Amino acid sequence: MSREENLNPSIIEAIGSTPLVELSRLTKNIDGRILAKLDYLNPGFSKKDRVARQIIEDAENNGELSAGQTVVELTSGNTGTGLAIVCAVKGYPFVAVMSKGNSTERARMMTALGAEVVLVDQLHNSIPGQVSGGDLELVEAQAKELTDKRKAFRADQFVLAGNFRAHYLHTGPECLQQSKERIQAFCDFAGTGGTFAGCAAAFKEHDQSIKCFVVEPRDAAILAGNVVSNPAHRIQGGGYSKAKLHYLNPEHIDGFIGISDEEATETARALAQQEGIFAGFSSGANVAAAMQLLAGPLKGQTVVTLINDSGLKYLSTDLWE
Repeated sequence: MSREENLNPSIIEAIGSTPLVELSRLTKNIDGRILAKLDYLNPGFSKKDRVARQIIEDAENNGELSAGQTVVELTSGNTGTGLAIVCAVKGYPFVAVMSKGNSTERARMMTALGAEVVLVDQLHNSIPGQVSGGDLELVEAQAKELTDKRKAFRADQFVLAGNFRAHYLHTGPECLQQSKERIQAFCDFAGTGGTFAGCAAAFKEHDQSIKCFVVEPRDAAILAGNVVSNPAHRIQGGGYSKAKLHYLNPEHIDGFIGISDEEATETARALAQQEGIFAGFSSGANVAAAMQLLAGPLKGQTVVTLINDSGLKYLSTDLWE
């Protein structure tokens, strides 16, 4: 007698459907609940696997990506890792363009997954390990040049709808389903803005009363309208002085929360030591923001946020010193 197999045809189908857990230890002295979406458990150890899959599959479906065509994208490492995985399975050569200011683990992981990694020098006054907006502009210029030179498909996470769609179609609805629709607020660190925009759209469509907050580095809170005093902040993957993020809908933003490097670092360490969740700087920023909300205007309510990527990607940084 044969049994029906319960198998995924590839690792791509393992992307998404990550657990939602309550951070009851960090909130034991706070009136309210934090629900954390563990997107660091995706195959590439970050939420960006969802974006990579959606962008590539959208491009396949609309004819923008041809069989065997090279894919190029700039990355701080997470989107690049997701694209390396998806492209490896689907047979597309992938070129990741990244600043030398990002942690070395990311470049090594992408290389191991078969990607060609092009590392771009930082500006002469930049601090190693701290990527500024100027550094990102150099990476963007290199990505454009390589795209033209190789007649590649540019998997532009700042522009393409797949970034928004990945979270509007999947991450947001998953949070609603897993929480039994018992959430009152959402906060997320804005990198490209895709996660916030997609989830906020899904939440507001479900219930307009769900409050949605953009999280930024305190000293680089340009989306909140502040002057950037520290473009070389420690929270990799966002706060790069981009005043306009393509998919952010102002009508879905109920407020902004600035988090310092110290708060992000301390909370990431507390996540590891108290909740057993080994995550990076932006995840620390997200949870710190959620705790601020519960200590202030959202006392007694339930806030959902994301654990964006794994602490394994920061072993060469001072996060774990």
